[in-house]
This record gives sequence, structure tokens and C-alpha cells, in this order.
Amino acid sequence: MCGILALILSNSTSTTAAVELHDALYLLQHRGQDACGIATCAAGGRIYQCKGNGLASKVFHEGSRIQDLPGFMGLGHLRYPTAGSSANAEAQPFWVNSPYGICFAHNGNLINAPELKRFLDYDAHRHINTDSDSELMLNIFANELNETKKARVNEEDLFSSLERMYKRCVGGWACTAMLAGFGVMGFRDPYGIRPMVLGSRPSRDGEGMDYMMASESVALDQLEYTNIVDIKPGQAVIIRKGSPPIFRQVHPQLAYAPDIFEYVYFARPDTILDGISVLRCREIMGEKLGATIQKVLGPAGVKDIDVVIPLPETALTCAPKVADYLGIQYCTAFVKNRYIFRTFIMPGQEARQKGVRRKLNAIKSEFKGRNVLLVDDSIVRGTTSREIVSMARDAGARKVIVASCAPPITHAHIYGIDLASPRELVAHERDAPAIAAHIGADAVIYQSLEDLKRSCAELSPRDPATQEFEVGVFCGKYVTPVDESYFRRLEQVRGKSKKMKIVENAKEAVLHGVANEDEVKIAVNGGKVREDGEVVPAEDKKRSMGVQVNGTTPNGHTVNGFSEPTEVEQSVRERMDISLHNFGDYTEGT
Repeated sequence: MCGILALILSNSTSTTAAVELHDALYLLQHRGQDACGIATCAAGGRIYQCKGNGLASKVFHEGSRIQDLPGFMGLGHLRYPTAGSSANAEAQPFWVNSPYGICFAHNGNLINAPELKRFLDYDAHRHINTDSDSELMLNIFANELNETKKARVNEEDLFSSLERMYKRCVGGWACTAMLAGFGVMGFRDPYGIRPMVLGSRPSRDGEGMDYMMASESVALDQLEYTNIVDIKPGQAVIIRKGSPPIFRQVHPQLAYAPDIFEYVYFARPDTILDGISVLRCREIMGEKLGATIQKVLGPAGVKDIDVVIPLPETALTCAPKVADYLGIQYCTAFVKNRYIFRTFIMPGQEARQKGVRRKLNAIKSEFKGRNVLLVDDSIVRGTTSREIVSMARDAGARKVIVASCAPPITHAHIYGIDLASPRELVAHERDAPAIAAHIGADAVIYQSLEDLKRSCAELSPRDPATQEFEVGVFCGKYVTPVDESYFRRLEQVRGKSKKMKIVENAKEAVLHGVANEDEVKIAVNGGKVREDGEVVPAEDKKRSMGVQVNGTTPNGHTVNGFSEPTEVEQSVRERMDISLHNFGDYTEGT
């Protein structure tokens, strides 16, 4: 899950597009805290860019870097950590100079990435420099557009190139793009998995209309854009400078199935996605969860609960409805430190556990001697839940029941939200009693998948009876076809991304004399990633080079003391973007 933006001002002599994009980044910061960036285009087609790892306030030096981004149109992006690298080089927007100068911001995942990479390498002869699906998709589009062989392109060329790109790419995405000197465009996958909206307003410094696209309507609302419409599944929109939007169905709509996790957790409550109010559907989730709790516990069990306590912040919407339904006192007894990162996306289990304690503080007077019902939006790894249950007991709670507005998360998310490896999910191969024992609760109660879908579907402007959602994380049934090899590849990518950290931790453990046998081996010989994504000790370096003490390989062939050269994947701490400039090119305070 990422946040994407595109803006084009009616006045092509304006230089303030970056100011509004910068404001919008803060409105969508919840969608990505790992990296962000802005690219603008000024008169003459020159592109300016600033991007890097970190929050918007850090990357743009509290706004001081915006003056270096003149232009009347531009793109913005917020990156959420997904499987793979989090290098500076993968901060977006991405850019290619050929053809025509294209910038690209992408939210989602491609599930046929290896196939696309082979095509780009062997057929299109385009070099891919990162592990990002976004760079792949940009180059697929650029290659299709290059087939026009024209000095200048028009809207029909762009739509035709998108049509051909859609035939190659499989997955879930919402993208914005900018063509130097031409205009901006946005498009969405044929299933409508990832969200995108378009709004307009009268120009503030001339005639005509300004247009903005964003992942969530709240960004448009706050910047006074109105007439907000959803980009439909398989639809693209092109806005040429000085012209109104042109819409085109570039691929048949295969479904209208928004990712239901947007409504459960990721989207802001003041957002409307695909015509569905996030606030209202979370309230309905609370009502339906209350009914489930009453059914599971029975009248006596409900009467035994003294207080309903939400876990900030998403559950602040649904928990009051749970309390109202059950007729139980409601109390916000956990206070959140708003300046801490989300814990379930923190790298490393120990870091997440410490992060929970720093993120929340229990008001002891509200727990002491009471039976408490803790309401959360979802339970992912269980790390947060376990620490919170422990905090509740430390604060004096006699009994702790945990209720989740979402069903058990049992499968990988494959469309741009890297929740966890299935093996790390607390509900993987565990039932509710086992999960309760794992997190230290007296009971765990989950919303049913049918109730969750109904909570959102009944608000749909389409037919609620036929409204679909992407719910693969809860049941393993994804809206797009997914080959089993994709999941193996996903585990490999996760393993490679965490290998360096594991090696560093092993060396630290050896240094402090607390290393176990595997950590010693990893510190000496390094780690390797198994097919299932687990990082294990690598073979002895001499053996892995194919060398024995007698100077022969294990198969008996002498090769002057060395094995035949093989391609070795290099692990580095950081990579910089080779195009334009980004935040990482500047030292603090410059």
C-alpha cells in the first residue's frame, strides 16, 4: 500500500504545483512512512525531483526543498514497505528519459514480475536497476509508447500504449504518470483493487480548471477539490495541459473488488473509497462484531465484562459501536504516542515488541480489578496484541478478552501490502483458543468474513448483493489468478531483504558473547536464503568456493584453486537513485 498523487494546474506558467503536492503528502502520510517524493514539470518540459527515505517532513526539510521543484504539474508518492528492498533508489516517483520523458508513481504489486523482467531484458532491451515492480511497469509502458515511433504523441497513442501494457501486466495497481510538457494521467487495474480518485476546482490564478488525482478523497477535500469521481477498474484518464480530462476503458472491467483491508485499517476514516464511507463501514463492523461477541459469550459472559477499550487508532471508530450494542461502558484507556511508527511494519520482532510499549500507555485506574474487552481492527503477527494484553494485566486487569473487527489473517497480501510472511501470521495454522493462549488473553473473538464483507457492501452505490472485495488475506482466494510459484518467489524476496540484518545481528551476538551455534556460523560464513525464505547459515566459505585443502573441487576437478566464476548478488546497505537528484544526495542542513 502506497499513496499516489498527480496534479495539473490550468495556468501552465504557474510554478506552485509542488506546494500543493507537498501538502497532500501530509494528508496521505498514513499510507506510507518509509519513503516519499515529488517530481514536477515546468515550462519547456524540464523535470525536477526530490525523493528519499523517510517521512515527508524529513525528505523535504520541513518544506524548504519545495522551492527547488518549480512547475505547473507533478506527481507525488508515499512508499509503504513491501517485500524487497527499502533502498533510497526505490523511492518514487520513478523516471525514464525515453521516450518523451516519463515520470511514474505506482501503488500495488505485479504478480508476473519475472516474466516482465525477461521481456524487458531479451525483447525490449531495457535495463531494470531496482527490485521494484513500479520500475518494471514504467518500462513496460515506456516500451509500448516507444512503438509509436513518433516525434510527438497524442492521447490516442497513450491510450493504445496502456491497452497493450494491460495485456502484459497482472496484479493490482493504481498509477499516476506524467509526460514531460504534455500532461498527467492515471489508471487502475481491471479489478479495482487499489483505489484512486479524481477531483477538480476552478483555477486560483487564471481561467480554467485545476485537476488532482489521489489514493484517497481526503487529500482532494482538504485542498478544496470537488466533483470527486472514482477511476473505474480498467479505466484510464489523461489530462493534457489546458484541456479537460479524457476517460477511456483501456481494459475490460474484470471485477469491481476493492481491497477490503483499506476499509479495515489503511484508509483514513474521513475518506470515501469507491463510493463507500470508511467511517460508516467501520461503525457497522463494530455493530456486527458486537453481535458476534454476544453470540460467543452469551448473556452471562457479556454481563461479566466491565469495560470496552479500543486500541488506537483505527478501533476508535468501531469500538464505541461494540460497547453500544452490548450495553457496556466504553473507555479510551490506552493513550497513543502519535510520533511512533506502525509497529507491525517495523523490521524485526524485538523492535516491534519494544515499539508497542513506546507507542501506547495504559491508564492503570481504568484496568485495575476489571474484566476488559479490548477491541482492535485486526491481529497480524500477534506481537502488538501480546504486548497489549501484557500491559493490561500489568495495569491490574483481572480478565482480558480481545476482539478483532477483521477475521483471522491467514494468508499473504499480494497487492502491495506486505503484512507478513504466512508463517509469521499469528492465525497461520492456529484456531482462536490457540491464538488466545499465544497472546496471553482469556479469549479471542473474530469478526466473520461474511459480516466484514456485508459491513462494506451494504454501503456500496453498486448492487450490495453483488459487490465484491479482495479478501485473499483472510481465505487465500485472490481476485486475480496467482501461480504457486509467486508465493515461493515472495518468500525468497522477503528472505533476501532481511538477510543483511540477520548477519549484522549475528555478528553483534558474537561480539557480545551471546551467540548461539547458528549465529556463530552466520557471523563467520554469512547467511543464505532457503527456498521457503528462511535465512540459515551459509556453507563454509572454502567449500562454497568449491575448494578443498588439496586444491581440487568436490567433484575432483582442479581449477587453479578456485571454482568457476558465478554471478554473486551483492548486498549493500543503501543504493542511490541514478536519475535526477534525491534527498539522499544532500547532507542534513544543506
